Amino acid sequence: MNIDRAVLAFAGVVVLLSVVLAHFVSAWWLLLTVFVGLNLLQAAFTGFCPAAKLFAALGCKPGNAFR
Repeated sequence: MNIDRAVLAFAGVVVLLSVVLAHFVSAWWLLLTVFVGLNLLQAAFTGFCPAAKLFAALGCKPGNAFR
C-alpha cells in the first residue's frame, strides 16, 4: 500500500468512526469529521499532510500525491 492510499483509508476510517461516535455518544464528535475534511482540503493545496509524514516514517511506499 502506498502513502496516498494509506492517507485516504485513514481519513475514511476516522470519518466513519466520527459519525458512529456522533450517533451513539455526542454530536460534538462531528467536529472530528470537520477537522479531517479541512486537513484534506489544505493538503490538496499545500501538499503537506501530517498523516502522510507518519505513514512515510512507518515505511509505506511513496505515492503520486505525497512523497
